[in-house]
Amino acid sequence: MLYLLDANTLIDANRDYYPIGRVDEFWAWLLDRAESGHVKLPQEAYEEISAGNDEVAQWVKARKETLLLNEAASGQLVEFVVSNGYAPDLTDEEIITVGRDPILDRLRAGGQRPRRRDHRAFPSEGAKGEPQNP
Repeated sequence: MLYLLDANTLIDANRDYYPIGRVDEFWAWLLDRAESGHVKLPQEAYEEISAGNDEVAQWVKARKETLLLNEAASGQLVEFVVSNGYAPDLTDEEIITVGRDPILDRLRAGGQRPRRRDHRAFPSEGAKGEPQNP
């Protein structure tokens, strides 16, 4: 099973629980999971982290090839997630607030069993590439 990590997963882990340089076992385990293909960072999460100048940014940049999910976003699934998981008529301010979260949700939708707080199912892509409810 593949787990996709949001940027805050690594940022919070370093800040609150497993600081780099103090709890290196966590970061070694995380890298091992990424090398085995069980944990990845979507491009958007990678960009958010690597834009910083802290230890997490340096750690991620040094391991980009191992951590980065090599998959393009599907515009149709992102649109479906925004319309059905957030709202069909978001204002510009709401879109800024939502940020890149729909990208991570879309990537989860392509996985085997997405987990959501509201426990709604994601669509799968149909034969013509159109989102369909399962």
